[in-house]
Amino acid sequence: MANGDFSPISRSGLIQGGSDNDALFLKVFSGEILTSFSETNVMKELHMLRTISSGKSAQFPVSGIATAKYHNVGENIVESDNGYMSQIGMNEKIITIDDVLVSSTFIANIDELKKHYDVRSIYAAELGKALAKRFDIATMKTLYAASQADANLANTAAGASISGADTNTAGGIIDALYAVAETLDKNDAPDEGRFAILTPATYYKLLTSDNVAINKDTGSGGNVNAGTVASVAGIRLVKSNHLAEIADLGDVKTTATDDGASNNDVFDQGNSSSGAGTGYNGDFSPLKQDTAASGSAAGYTEYGMLCGTKEAIGTVKLLDLATESEYQIERQGTLFVAKYAMGHGVLRPECAVAVKPA
Repeated sequence: MANGDFSPISRSGLIQGGSDNDALFLKVFSGEILTSFSETNVMKELHMLRTISSGKSAQFPVSGIATAKYHNVGENIVESDNGYMSQIGMNEKIITIDDVLVSSTFIANIDELKKHYDVRSIYAAELGKALAKRFDIATMKTLYAASQADANLANTAAGASISGADTNTAGGIIDALYAVAETLDKNDAPDEGRFAILTPATYYKLLTSDNVAINKDTGSGGNVNAGTVASVAGIRLVKSNHLAEIADLGDVKTTATDDGASNNDVFDQGNSSSGAGTGYNGDFSPLKQDTAASGSAAGYTEYGMLCGTKEAIGTVKLLDLATESEYQIERQGTLFVAKYAMGHGVLRPECAVAVKPA
C-alpha cells in the first residue's frame, strides 16, 4: 500500500452504493422536522382530517334527522297529512385547499464548520414549530367560527356560546365546563372525544386553587405533582398558548393578514352574518376580558375556552408535511424548506362551544 492511500473511506452520510456524501444527514434533518411538528401540535387529534391525492377541495355531506311516529291501524303511511314520512334534509360542506405554507432556512457551510455544536437539529425544531403553530392557530380560529355558525339544517342545532363565565377561579372554570357538557348533550353531540382548550393560566388555576378538579370524589385523575388535570365533566382538558394569541388579536375580520388570504372564509361558512370574517380571521375579542384594578385589587385578564368534539371542524390535506433540501454551490450552503398544503373549515357547528369570560 502506497503512503497516503486511505481507501476505502467510511463516510457516515453516504448511502451504500450511492454517491451523495450528505444523503443520510439530510434525512436526519427531515426526520427532526416531522418529530417537532408532531410534538408541538395539539389540534391534530381534535378534529377531522381527510387526505386527497388531487383536486382543490373536498366535500363533506351533511345529513339531517329522521322522525318517528306510532302508526294508527288503517292509516296510509305515505299520505302527507298523516305525518309518517320523514323529510331528511341534506347539505354539504366544502373545504378548499389553501396555498402552500412554507417555513425555510439556509445553513452556510462556513457557519457549520465554525460551530462546536449541531445547528441543524435546532433549526429543524424551529421549522417544525413554525408550521405547527400556524396549523394550531388556523384550526382554533376555525373552531371558534364553528361555535358562532348557524345550524347546517333546520332540525339541527347551531354553534353555541357560554357567556359571562368566570374563568379566573377554579370553581368558575368547572361550572363553565359543566355548562359546556350540558350544551353538547342538548345538541346531541357525541360523548366520545369531547375536549376543551384552555390557556396555561386558566388550566393551572384548577390545580393551584382549591384542588376541586383533582379531588378523588369530584375530579378524574388529576395529579398535582405532575401538574395535570385529565378531564372535567367528561371533557378532556388541553392547554395551549395559542388560544391567548388568538384572543389578543381582537377584531381582525377585515384585517389583511396572511390568515386573511385563505381560500376558506370560515366565519361565513353556514353563517347568515355575511362578512363576519375573511379567511381564518374574525372577531375574537369575546374570548378575552380585561378587568381593571380596583382599590387594593390588581387588574387581571381572563381568557375564554374553546370546546367541542372532533366532528366540529375538518382539515383537508393535499400535501402533508414534507421537506426539501438543496446544496447551493453559488451560495456555499444548504437551503432547507418544510411545507404543507391544507385547508380548514366548519363541519358541524352543533359540536362546538365557545366559553366567553364575563
